[in-house]
Amino acid sequence: MPGFDIGGTRIEFLEQGSGDPVILLHSSASSGAQWRSLVETLRDRYRVLAPDFYGCGGTGTWRDGWFSLADEAEIVDALLRRAGGRAHLVGHSYGGAVALHVARRHSHAVRSLTLIEPVAFHLLRDDDSFNAASFAEILAVAGRLRLALADGDGEGGMARFVDYWSGAGAWARIPVAKRPALSARLEKVVLEFQATFEEPTRLQDFWALFMPTLLVQGSASPLPARHICTQLSRVLPDVRHEIVSGAGHMLPVTHAGQVNPLIAAHLDGSRRELADAA
Repeated sequence: MPGFDIGGTRIEFLEQGSGDPVILLHSSASSGAQWRSLVETLRDRYRVLAPDFYGCGGTGTWRDGWFSLADEAEIVDALLRRAGGRAHLVGHSYGGAVALHVARRHSHAVRSLTLIEPVAFHLLRDDDSFNAASFAEILAVAGRLRLALADGDGEGGMARFVDYWSGAGAWARIPVAKRPALSARLEKVVLEFQATFEEPTRLQDFWALFMPTLLVQGSASPLPARHICTQLSRVLPDVRHEIVSGAGHMLPVTHAGQVNPLIAAHLDGSRRELADAA
């Protein structure tokens, strides 16, 4: 796979196809390989770039010290430069939180935005009592993961993480041979929770994102993810909000047959709008 260095850390990414560039940002404890089926859908008419975030796939681990969404966004910034300065962004879960960060900092560089249940937990901090319940729920999840990490219980921590997002028993269905690699990512998952909690952006800051935006969620996802989507659907100026019936948080993987056409149609429509405006 191609790659580049940031601060001495090797960053790897997938690159296929030609045309307008599209950058795909994966969820926690995953990698760019998460997007295989979407890459197949898009590569005949788009140049698709899918990085592995720090500590995921072929990318090296984060260097010691404080970690924020801005640090992860450096990977996206580098790919934007490689793509000529402008691209469509697609982000799922943690990747969606990173995509929002990039879109706010570099709105001129984002042709369109697709957000699939972005875990922008910072948006749950200062709203109504419903928000408070959502924030308390996800804070409790993060607390259990930190305790597991401190106890050296990588497998126990990742089991809690996977079962929270994919439903009780999801960890048990993962082949035993694949569990050690996932368990080793617990430390990075804890850093990602830290980054999304500490992000200073507030909901009203997204009023200024005028790029065409597709917001996708599953009807059966955990409360915090659903509530973040509802919030964003109310403030993003040019947004279409799609709910996939019966789907959970991992819907780009479990319901790719429904999600991929939504993304492709959004990209195609945004490309036509940009061409007409030129």
